[in-house]
Amino acid sequence: MTDPMTAREAIALVTDDFTELSFPEGPLEGDGPIGWPGYSAAHGRAADRSGETESVICGTGTIGGVPVVLLSFEFRFLGGSIGERTGARAVAAHRLARARRLPVVVLPATGGSRMHEGMRALLQLQVIARESAITRAAGLPQIAVLRDPTTGGGWATLGAGSDVVLALPGAQVGFAGSRVRPADADPGAYTAEAQLAHGHIDAVVPPGELHPVLGRWLTLLTRPAEGPVPPPYALGTRSGSTSPAESGREAVARARHPDRPRAPAYLDAHFTYRAEISGDRCGGTDPGMLCGFGQGPDGRTVAYAAQCGTATRPAGFRTATRLVRLADRLGIPVLTLVDTPGAANDPQAERDGAGPAIAALFEAVATARVPLTSLLVGEGGSGGALALAAPDNTWATPDSYFSVIAPELAAAILKRTPEEADTTADLLRLRPRDLLALGAVRGIVDGPARA
Repeated sequence: MTDPMTAREAIALVTDDFTELSFPEGPLEGDGPIGWPGYSAAHGRAADRSGETESVICGTGTIGGVPVVLLSFEFRFLGGSIGERTGARAVAAHRLARARRLPVVVLPATGGSRMHEGMRALLQLQVIARESAITRAAGLPQIAVLRDPTTGGGWATLGAGSDVVLALPGAQVGFAGSRVRPADADPGAYTAEAQLAHGHIDAVVPPGELHPVLGRWLTLLTRPAEGPVPPPYALGTRSGSTSPAESGREAVARARHPDRPRAPAYLDAHFTYRAEISGDRCGGTDPGMLCGFGQGPDGRTVAYAAQCGTATRPAGFRTATRLVRLADRLGIPVLTLVDTPGAANDPQAERDGAGPAIAALFEAVATARVPLTSLLVGEGGSGGALALAAPDNTWATPDSYFSVIAPELAAAILKRTPEEADTTADLLRLRPRDLLALGAVRGIVDGPARA
């Protein structure tokens, strides 16, 4: 183990005030539900060794000024394993969270289900998953901070089932615990860092930074902005021009200019601070799609999904879908920044499910109950760009274009020469002013107001 913290030390790491829930459980009767020989004695020894009466401690506290319900696991108590009493405590904690409208913070350190209770222990995973789902459906966020180790059913419910998943450096994280993995398994595959690289968690956070990071996340997820997000102002080109392009070929050239402001510049200008989610939870990440939550000047939260000018990978579309659905559940309005030459179309993208990933994003955007605002900041390449665009509330900067297909590809499909791509760009009516006339955008945004 790289994390020797007890359950109470983990709580103290993130909050200074903690009020524990009491559970009148009484002594364990017999050897448990399946009569495991010596279970009662082992349970007693675990209590003596850890100073706890079960593997999880539940209560309320405040993190970053936000009241929360906390569940913290004690690994010294039978490996932090989940049994019937563990499940009952988790149920009580979630019901308290819903009654008081509080977010839930889980600090797991667990090896999974408790063998001493057999199937009665395994069934607690369904119980915990159901309570967690009901809490999230009530519009309350759940954040997990993975300690070492977080494996088995604890990872597959309390950990991976959370809205935002953070982890301590070097923590063992995986469905397979260290004693049940293949003999030749690479230990590096079962770490927080590996899970981050493959899109299964959002960040690895050192212990000394955990309190402020967790506080920022809780603040962002519990203070939504009201109403649609106003579109950001245009940041302009290197030349400082903020007038729309005169021709299709000029619109394409300006959108592709290497010095044109990209998504990070727009996000930095729009938010006072922001926190990113990472990964599609299906094994992939796409650095060309930035997703997360940002605080505006009014202190309220806006969710964002922003393309960075590269061909969007299936993982990027899935991450954006995850963002839109989470924001919708929490009642947080969404801002999207559209900027891509199109969806990635290489063989690996097809194997990774480009079509289903784009379809899921179209559905998430179309069915969102929260208001969505989109700003076209560069290239709008076909369906890979349109999937991120808000129906009836998409705006354009002067340095942008939107097209059914890239001019070069349109020329190739129409069996024209490459030299005719510029003429084709004019015919496609892809300039910002054309988009406005066609009803594809609501308006063309100006630059920042001058003092």
